[in-house]
Amino acid sequence: MLISLQIENFALIDQLELEFGTGLNVLTGETGAGKSIILDAIDAALGGKVNSRAIRTGTNRASIEATFRLDKVLADWLITEEIELLDDNSLICSRELSVAQNSLRSRSRVNGVLVNRQQMAQLRDRLVEITAQGQAVQVGQAAQVREWLDLYGGTSHFQQREVVATAYTEYQQIKNSLEKRRQSDRQRLQQIDLLTYQVKELEAASLSEPDELEQLEQERQRLSHVVELQQSSYKVYQVLYQNENDGQASADLLAEAEVTLTDMVQYDTQLQPILDLVGEALAAVTEAGRQIGAYGESLESDPQRLEIVESRIRELKLVCRKYGTLPEAIAYYQKIQTELAELNDSEQSIEALEQQERKYLDRLLQECDRLTQLRQQAAAKLEAQILAELKPLAMEKVQFQVEIASTVPTATGNNQISFLFSPNPGEPLQPLIAIASGGEMSRFLLALKACFSQAEASGTLIFDEIDVGVSGRVAQAIADKLHHLSQRHQVLCVTHQPLVAAMADRHFRVDKQVIVGAGLSDTPENQQTIPTNPPVPKSGVVGAGLSDTPENQQTIPTNPPVQGSEEIRTVVRVAALDNFDTRREELANLAGGKSAQDAIAFADSLLTQAANQRQTPQNGAATKPRSTKSAKKR
Repeated sequence: MLISLQIENFALIDQLELEFGTGLNVLTGETGAGKSIILDAIDAALGGKVNSRAIRTGTNRASIEATFRLDKVLADWLITEEIELLDDNSLICSRELSVAQNSLRSRSRVNGVLVNRQQMAQLRDRLVEITAQGQAVQVGQAAQVREWLDLYGGTSHFQQREVVATAYTEYQQIKNSLEKRRQSDRQRLQQIDLLTYQVKELEAASLSEPDELEQLEQERQRLSHVVELQQSSYKVYQVLYQNENDGQASADLLAEAEVTLTDMVQYDTQLQPILDLVGEALAAVTEAGRQIGAYGESLESDPQRLEIVESRIRELKLVCRKYGTLPEAIAYYQKIQTELAELNDSEQSIEALEQQERKYLDRLLQECDRLTQLRQQAAAKLEAQILAELKPLAMEKVQFQVEIASTVPTATGNNQISFLFSPNPGEPLQPLIAIASGGEMSRFLLALKACFSQAEASGTLIFDEIDVGVSGRVAQAIADKLHHLSQRHQVLCVTHQPLVAAMADRHFRVDKQVIVGAGLSDTPENQQTIPTNPPVPKSGVVGAGLSDTPENQQTIPTNPPVQGSEEIRTVVRVAALDNFDTRREELANLAGGKSAQDAIAFADSLLTQAANQRQTPQNGAATKPRSTKSAKKR
């Protein structure tokens, strides 16, 4: 239930705070007074679409805060979303709008915690539902009508829809597999031949080591330069270990240095580390000389091995030209072995897949049939209840039918559902969206909501001018229906009908006012209100052409204020009509009439009639009195 609404700098609203009560809350006012702005603000607070024009002219920031009463369902949702509960058992949805560099920025919070659009949409569905004549478009949408029927059917419908969705997913998977197999079957034999040839080719290449080609390249270099390697190794051997020419080898020179250092150490032990280094160098050079000598002796020309190596290199390079690098060729070989096995797998034949497809399709159709049966049962019940709800709305002779036609199975079943309607006896049933007038559509939407209200949990129902285009008798029936709905739900209704407004538990009047001094603080002493369409001023007095009562005259400066010092702005004001006199006056304004006395008398009768009706027992018990609170402007 919506407890309060606080608005700042939204559209034509500067600052406003409203407190709502249980039962039927009604907003009235002249056309264009700003009633829809209140509903737009509620919509915006709950994540509805807005644009930069929603921010009041002359400001760059707007805020809306809607406070709801918390119940267990909402509390469980907040806990699931890890949003902290408030101590006063309330839920606060707030939204901040700001404009920076021609860009609109928006932030939504729940109990002070930032939330995303998806979270806000989930919460919105649990808090309010808005019904308006604009929903006539949804009546013509098969998907929306299906959702309405399943919602009316209740939990069993959605449980069966989950079963259907699972069966549909499984069917689509096997169907896609079969289609893929059929598409590839034309090329399957060619693919098998190609893969068989490639497997044989790669198998013959005996690929195993990813670095085999690099190793063979190194071996070929060695075999191709045996003579050079022998000569170079002998030269190194002489330089390091044994020089048969005139010069001395490195080992001989190091040996001489070692002997000399040994003698020197006897006189100065500080040279011992140098002696150790020379000794180590001598040992290393000696070992290197021996190894290079052994290497040179082991080298011998092997033309046969060189030919084998070069042949293998050519083979591997041919493989690489076809299949990429050697590691890539090895990976591809492993891959095509698996693909070839799958293509040759007899268990995955087209025939086997076709059998599986028929099996899954049969199961899907069976589950769709069960869902259709549930929908047919719900449709029969809805037809009877809709007709019963329409009778008091001066539509006793209408015909209504929920048409359920068969279509191709989907995740939501195999039904196309539409509402058929005939307003006049003897006329054939036709789509509701095509033939219902505006007044008929209004009454139908109200009847539809009345049907759903019995299955839905208590919440806030918002009706935006649902009574437009109806006569007085029908308006009274709509008022009764809204009153009945308000016994189970909080109802917020925008109306122009005095019959509807008279049934309100809380009545708000909305109007536009022009204020002088809007550039000053918002305290009343800094603002003066003038009529939105004042008569031509005389001697600086607005309303001089009216009666001379103070309430019809307000003085404004004879010299216009300097721009920037005072502004004249239009704002929306909302007054709570909490007493009999103010309500009677507003109802009289709505009713009009040939004379003011007639309008007042009619308003008196409406209020008396409404009071008597509210005392009439509903479902065997008298209606409990509604709590009322005040609306105030900050």
